[in-house]
Amino acid sequence: MIQSIPTSSTGVRVKLVALFKTIGTLTLLLIALPFNALIVLISLLWGIVRSPIRKNVVAAHPQTILVSGAKMTKALQLARSFHAAGHRVILIEGHKYWLSGHRFSKAVSRFYTVPAPQEDPEGYIQLLVEIVKQEKVDVYVPVCSPVASYYDSLAKSALSEYCEVFHFDPDITKMLDDKFAFTDRARSLGLSVPKSFKITEPQQVINFDFSQETRKYILKSIDYDSVRRLNLTKLPCDTPEQTAAFVNSLPISPENPWIMQEFILGKELCTHSTVRDGELRLHCCSNSSAFQINYENVENPQICEWVQHFVKSLALTGQVSFDFIQAENGTVYAIECNPRTHSAITMFYNHPGVADAYLGKTPLAAPLEPLANSKPTYFLYHEIWRLTGIRSWKQLQTSVNTLVRGTDAIYSLDDPIPFLTLHHWQIPLLLLKNLQQLKGWVKIDFNIGKLVELGGD
Repeated sequence: MIQSIPTSSTGVRVKLVALFKTIGTLTLLLIALPFNALIVLISLLWGIVRSPIRKNVVAAHPQTILVSGAKMTKALQLARSFHAAGHRVILIEGHKYWLSGHRFSKAVSRFYTVPAPQEDPEGYIQLLVEIVKQEKVDVYVPVCSPVASYYDSLAKSALSEYCEVFHFDPDITKMLDDKFAFTDRARSLGLSVPKSFKITEPQQVINFDFSQETRKYILKSIDYDSVRRLNLTKLPCDTPEQTAAFVNSLPISPENPWIMQEFILGKELCTHSTVRDGELRLHCCSNSSAFQINYENVENPQICEWVQHFVKSLALTGQVSFDFIQAENGTVYAIECNPRTHSAITMFYNHPGVADAYLGKTPLAAPLEPLANSKPTYFLYHEIWRLTGIRSWKQLQTSVNTLVRGTDAIYSLDDPIPFLTLHHWQIPLLLLKNLQQLKGWVKIDFNIGKLVELGGD
């Protein structure tokens, strides 16, 4: 994880720190460029050698699929899966990320940019409709950012006249995305979730009687917060004064409610599920962490049953991901739901059935899971950065084992160019833009393809 110190608009020293951090990171990326370029060149030459014997798949009923979220690896993975099954893929992304390296994938037929939906909802929906009509799109599969997921639901009614929209209606998206409303709905279905309280002002926490509770609590913003979501301060703090100081430092208000949720000790896991009419058609589960960049499929029947119960009860159609805690007694608690694609979809990099799981309407005997021979996925540049922080032989063994056992989620022998253009086009241009504005950043997320910034997207 590449990190920098968050900056404010004032203070020469802080801006200088941001300046040197950004220049240093650009220098490291420049040093890595020749090695990356050599890997990609060899891959392209190998592809030319193999081309006479390679068989191109032709779908029985080829369709044009519109996929959003071009800056993100999960969008690239879906584009590759649809393309490998013989379908045509159109990729879109917000104007800010016109520089998406994934647009250069051989799986992508056309690339468009669209307005940020929160800034221009009508323009966003109108341009989506124009793209769908112009490209004769059959199915729109949103790979949403947290902000865009609701706007894609709003666009559904306008788009449905021209294509299928593989996404939830606005009321369902709003409920799933609301951490408190989701836990409330899951509890009403008899499913296990942590005890939760909706917080609209700091005083509610300050006045809360923690002495009656057996577990600690954590606070999370109901609206997505790319930085504060990593803060897992346990409540109550050591003293009432510390608790009050911490809670008052958070932007809690009736307009920006938070959730105070029971903190359950146990193993963290995350899932991705593709569902149609309540049928679980594709499912994977992985161990999780606050900053998730490694995925390895984990068989967990309890979680699969939880998800099946939930999606069937609501007759969902779309993509949904959950965060779980499995307590020491084996009980699984869903702590959060995200009505959008999870990066764990990268574990399906070699599965031939992904397109049918999304597009097919014939019931499946069982949901698709990653193949038994699929390797864990990681992001090479994150793993290389981790090597710089190694302080023991055991840590080195762990890092080397990750690299040997797994595979990079972005690199593909058959489609190597995004591995070059993401790391040495998309990210450097974002860094240069921040350098020009002397803005700081918290970390680089190569998976999502962006700089995580305070107050950013």
